[in-house]
Amino acid sequence: MIEIKNLTKLYGSNLAVKNISFNVRDNEILGFLGPNGAGKSTTMNMVTGYLPSTSGKVIINGIDIEENPSEAKKLIGYLPEIPPVYPDMRVYEYLSFVAGIKGVSGGKRKEQIENAMERLGIKDMKKRLIRNLSKGYRQRVGFAQALLGSPKFLILDEPTVGLDPNQVMEVRKLIKDLKKDHTVILSSHILQEIQAVCDRVVIISHGEIRADDTIENLESSVGGDLTLIIKVKGNKDKVLITMGAIPGVSIPSDITYVETNVHTYTVSIAGEEARKEIISRLVTAGCEIIEVSTVKSSLEDVFVKLTTQNSGKKGLRALLDEDESEAEFNIDNDAASEEEEK
Repeated sequence: MIEIKNLTKLYGSNLAVKNISFNVRDNEILGFLGPNGAGKSTTMNMVTGYLPSTSGKVIINGIDIEENPSEAKKLIGYLPEIPPVYPDMRVYEYLSFVAGIKGVSGGKRKEQIENAMERLGIKDMKKRLIRNLSKGYRQRVGFAQALLGSPKFLILDEPTVGLDPNQVMEVRKLIKDLKKDHTVILSSHILQEIQAVCDRVVIISHGEIRADDTIENLESSVGGDLTLIIKVKGNKDKVLITMGAIPGVSIPSDITYVETNVHTYTVSIAGEEARKEIISRLVTAGCEIIEVSTVKSSLEDVFVKLTTQNSGKKGLRALLDEDESEAEFNIDNDAASEEEEK
């Protein structure tokens, strides 16, 4: 298990990582997700002991990485965002050098290097100078060095950068296979990457943890089970009153003026029955439904909602309450905007 407790990093007066805490369980693939500049790489560098923290603790399998860095680092395989390769070395030569640094004995060294090259698809490149490799192959060599020494924990920072789509698929499959013998932290800003391989997600923004849960739980926590997008011709106040009287229907998060007496409403609903009830009641009220579609909340919705909020850790419920307040304000002011357009 990896335990991260109240971890903070200051660069001068700039607070890059702010008192974050989370755990990574054994044989789990944890996605560490955030926009560029959120503090992901800084956190990974502190977790691996590459960068000292300003305060807080990182415990690797019961070992404090600051108090006993040598023992803690033996348990970690690290692929930083920029692979730590030497361009003037050949691939096999470089991997042998890294294996020696990691203390892999001569008898096991060749076996581990061959296995790592096989898994990353670089056996045909073993005699090539690293400087002559493409960016994607250099990335694979960097990944291979992380596997040497059979580390219990793998920390991968943007592992598919520079890879083509086929290579990305291969690496994602490899990461899932590695779960059998390793615990993996996968840091990325690519949503598809996280969804494809991770068991749990930690979302970071402005150096703070904004969410920590499974993808399924996060998706179901934002905006109800479904989002209904419905274009209606009819008096806007009548539409809002009609929908507002239906259980399981929230205040519209967005109302878009289309033309006189026609608006598109974006509404969170509890499920399919609420959708049917909205359509039925609007028709009964004499409103004409022009278009209707439903969308299930996705990890992208969660990511956008949590990373576009102001700095400050808040629960999802608090964020949703803020959205509802803003929606009320927008509804009150939309009538004035419509009058101006007329």
